[in-house]
Amino acid sequence: MDVIDAEFLTRHLAQLGKSGRTICAIVGAPGSGKSTLAERMVEMLNADDPGTAALLPMDGFHYDDLHLVPAGLRPRKGAPDTFDVGGLRQLLLRLRANDEAAVAVPVFDRDIEIARAGARLIPASVRVIVCEGNYLLLDQEPWDSLRPLFDTTVMIDVPEETLRARLRRRWEGYGLNEEEIAWKLDGNDLPNGRMVRSASAPAQFVLRP
Repeated sequence: MDVIDAEFLTRHLAQLGKSGRTICAIVGAPGSGKSTLAERMVEMLNADDPGTAALLPMDGFHYDDLHLVPAGLRPRKGAPDTFDVGGLRQLLLRLRANDEAAVAVPVFDRDIEIARAGARLIPASVRVIVCEGNYLLLDQEPWDSLRPLFDTTVMIDVPEETLRARLRRRWEGYGLNEEEIAWKLDGNDLPNGRMVRSASAPAQFVLRP
């Protein structure tokens, strides 16, 4: 694995995009900055060549609470078994085929904790798709079926102390009380982050912010 920076990744993706559609997976623990990096990549690529890049967030494939609550999974929302992996895989296959005028993708609305179906369109003209999420490289079924669909893979490596501080600020910003924050951190987010770091297949590149 090569250690890189955001500028190198932007140049790498731009070069791959010249030969046709390419899909990049950006992986990391909760709070590692995946979304921020992915959004930055798309902005930088589109600044140089408008319309060339689009974002695909894994969080759009969260199961709805209508399923999670009866299944007893609502407190673990964000864990690997609370996502529609098959749905994500089928969407990635459609995006790789690139034989439709546009593909509608879901986007997760954190303010209401619900994924909005068809919230974003990725047209056929887009050459670089940046997919970000915790478990895209998880080396266990059914997640391991996603790995062959990515042309470039990047792991963001952030120390757990930094993750804890960032996640605390996130949940404070959403108005959670101390008990709720403690559960989010040590009952869900940080254990999920340890799984990402220990159980993911090696990425092609590592980025250390």
